[in-house]
Amino acid sequence: MNESILSRNNVNIYGQGEIPMLFAPGFGCDQNVWRLVAESFEKDYKVILFDYVGSGNSDIGAYDETRYSNLEGYAEDVLDVCAALDIRDAIFVGHSVGGTIGMLASLKRPEYFSDLIMLGPSPCYLNDPPHYHGGFEREELLGLLELMEKNYIGWANAFSVSAMSNIDRPELARDLESRFCSTDPIIALQFAQATFFTDNRKDLPNVRISTLILQCSEDIIAPVNVGEYLHEQLPTSTYKLMEATGHCPHMSYPEETSHFIREYLMDKSENVSELKRIGDLP
Repeated sequence: MNESILSRNNVNIYGQGEIPMLFAPGFGCDQNVWRLVAESFEKDYKVILFDYVGSGNSDIGAYDETRYSNLEGYAEDVLDVCAALDIRDAIFVGHSVGGTIGMLASLKRPEYFSDLIMLGPSPCYLNDPPHYHGGFEREELLGLLELMEKNYIGWANAFSVSAMSNIDRPELARDLESRFCSTDPIIALQFAQATFFTDNRKDLPNVRISTLILQCSEDIIAPVNVGEYLHEQLPTSTYKLMEATGHCPHMSYPEETSHFIREYLMDKSENVSELKRIGDLP
């Protein structure tokens, strides 16, 4: 076990089960955003939480501008953690860009993963008319980055309210804002550039592991049509439209999020058992 990798990414392991379940945060967040969801799986799975370098309690001294200038660097972190723990057939649960990072990791080392569960994912945030609507025009994203650079606290306040989209529960936006504000603004800006200007649509047909897409209602970051597009493009995917609103259902609607993940895993287990029974699987 490579302790330096586990320390670098602040890896924490809980649970009584043997099947690994690896939870990846979205942009600007640390592993604690998964607390309410992850704890519901600790009885049956080996829950693995981590922070990206530059976030949470990771080793900020390990941050490298070149490595983390694109999502491939973050995917390499995931693969490093899997190798350090000697993981095989893990269930990867990723929020937002965390789902894309998990997808990229699975393309490089598919043996590490059995399933990819994506919450509010997007392969491309930019509109590309006439056939793809990612939700943002380039000028909007450039304006977002400019605000981050000039007034990071102001950006964190505005973006957290928009992303959470639960105005009757302002404590949720404050929680998200505090996580943004705990990240170094320069690192956050570079992560934002890597996140919002990436286009991974071409990678989707190459994904071979089973995928669950959890699409939120009224999500301005990853609209419903983006989730539907992913479902069309991913070869082996299941799509669920949640009642949860906003972009962070694991924080705002943890019970519904956990329910859909567990339902998907149970259905898959039953299907595998049935295939073994009739002799289609060894």
